[in-house]
Amino acid sequence: MASLQQANFLMPEDVLQELRRTVPKGEQSKVVVHALRQELTRLRFLKSLEKHFGAWAKRKHPELKHGVENYIRHLRHSIRGDR
Repeated sequence: MASLQQANFLMPEDVLQELRRTVPKGEQSKVVVHALRQELTRLRFLKSLEKHFGAWAKRKHPELKHGVENYIRHLRHSIRGDR
């Protein structure tokens, strides 16, 4: 397990109150860490989508102009040699 470090940050009062009402005192950090990990994963995913958006554009991949299924079918036939 990674070493633990204390972090001090502000959160809305209603969120903190709900955390304290809902989660036992010894489990609150675990819940916050889990939620933060999920949000960081979501943000990394969105950043990746933005960065790579359009990577499979038609102008960059004319071989896909008849659709991905047709292209894959063509690849399979050419690999087997039964075009």
